[in-house]
This record gives sequence, C-alpha cells and structure tokens, in this order.
Amino acid sequence: MAGRTARVTGMAKWTRSNPEEGSKALHVAEVEGKKVPWDPTQLRKIQEHPCFSKNACHFFGRMHLAVAPKCNIQCNYCIRKFDCVNESRPGVTSKVLTPQEALERVREVLEKVHYIKVVAVAGPGEPLFNEETFETFKLIKEEFPHLMRCLSTNGLLLPDRIDDIEELGVGTVTVTLNAVDPDIGKEIYSFVNYHDKRYKGKEAAELLLKNQLEGIREAVKRKILIKVNTVYIPTVNDKHIIEVAKTVGEMGVYLQNVIPLIPQYKFAQITPPTSQEKNEMQDKCSEYTRQMKHCRQCRADAIGRLGKDIQDQFSE
Repeated sequence: MAGRTARVTGMAKWTRSNPEEGSKALHVAEVEGKKVPWDPTQLRKIQEHPCFSKNACHFFGRMHLAVAPKCNIQCNYCIRKFDCVNESRPGVTSKVLTPQEALERVREVLEKVHYIKVVAVAGPGEPLFNEETFETFKLIKEEFPHLMRCLSTNGLLLPDRIDDIEELGVGTVTVTLNAVDPDIGKEIYSFVNYHDKRYKGKEAAELLLKNQLEGIREAVKRKILIKVNTVYIPTVNDKHIIEVAKTVGEMGVYLQNVIPLIPQYKFAQITPPTSQEKNEMQDKCSEYTRQMKHCRQCRADAIGRLGKDIQDQFSE
C-alpha cells in the first residue's frame, strides 16, 4: 500500500504512505476541497497506539477504564449483563469505576507496567453518554499528560461532544459504523435515544447515520485520528461492508476494523463469518481504506498489550 494514492472521489481523500515502514511522506487528507496534511504528532500517535499500528501492539500497551455504564442505543448484537474473567468481548467489565477510582487504577498500573501508552474509555456502555468519561479524561490529562487519550463511540453524540473531545486532547476515536444505508441500519438497531426522545426503525437508523458521518467529518477536520469498526453480520450487512469502506475512505478515516459478529441477543442465531470470510472481506475493503487485522475485540476493562491482557492482576 505504501506510496499508493487511494482512487476515491467525494468530500475527502488521502494518500497512503506508511509511517511504520519509515516513509518520509506524510498522509494528506483532502477535506471539503482542502488538503489537510497529517502532521508528525498524528504519525507518532499511530506509531505508538497498539490499535492503530500492528507494530506498536508488540511494544506498547493500553488500558481501558470502565467508567461509562449507560448506553443510548440498543444494537441487536449487544448484551452487556454478563461477565466472566475469561471472556474477552466488548461490553464486558468486572467493575464499573468512578472517575477517581479510574485515576487511582492508572496510578497503580503505571507503577508496575511501564509500556502503557494509551488510556481509553470503551464502555461498558456509550462513553459519550456518560459524563464520567469526560471527568475521567480531565483527571488523566492533569496528572498524566504524556499518555494518549482514546475513546470508542457509537457516534450518536459525536457532533454534540466534539468540542469537549478536542479540548481534553482525545487524539484517537473509534466509531462503530455498521451501515451507510438506513434500510440496512434499521435491521441492526432496536432503538436510538437522542435528546430524551426514543427513535425506532428507519428513523432511528437515519438519525444515527447522520450524526456518525457529521461527527467523523468534524473529527477529521480537527486532525483527530479516526478508526471505524464495522461488525460483519452475515445476512444483514455482509453485502454492504464494502460500501462502508468506500464511504469512510473518502472521508479521510485512517483505519477500518471489520469485526466478526459475536452471536448474541437478537442475532444469537446468526452464524458468524469464518476467518477466511473475514479476511476476504478485509482484502476487498482494503481497496478503499487501510484495514486493521490485529484486533482482539477487547473488554471494557482491558489492560496490557493486545492479546496479552493482565487486568486480572489489578481486579478487586
């Protein structure tokens, strides 16, 4: 992929130099007709963030602070009420922390583990729907300004909270984007709660998609690195994932992560894609945007290197 220019059209496009291989060329995102160069700070974040760089995951670690229990949408593949110390999947945590407890956990971990580079909030609910997320990042920024701050979101509140995200120095954001067609999205989400009103069906999917795309555009403008997670759901969005890749590639998104469905809740009877099917989908999507192929579908309280979690050493 190195040095190759993505052949995309629309509101944004980017050149695919590879900072991990020592290329001196910088990425350039074209946003609304203006070229926005990816500066050295952004490239350093890529090189040291284990989710954004396959090389970094061998050297650097991350810790997820489970401070965000509430969620504002219901995905048909998501259930968060079970916990097992041997289970690794999004939405699972042994304990929900207060912001102060989260700060103390960071202190404890850094005393013993010196390869942690990233502190993130990834649940167990929706980080942007919990004020504790912002309180936690404020505490972390004040005491550990050298740590990268990261969050994962469904994107519903991303336009509403983008100023807060920028102010707190959250430099990497993952947005779960499963469809860019509301007719497909309505099959994935049971409901969306936005500004104290519940939406269902296609109306819910349209609202969620509108906010996701607007939030991603705003984040790219502010040079926040974006990774898009797309859950691969056979019989639901499997014929549509390439269209998602095209869309986010044109928006200047750095990375797409195609995640195989974990069958549960309303999608419990759907057979997940095989490893071969997932790899084939990633190969097709790689024509439009860079692919993450080292994801471990981490818990909301994960600590350590990807695939080498050590959170059980710190659990109460």
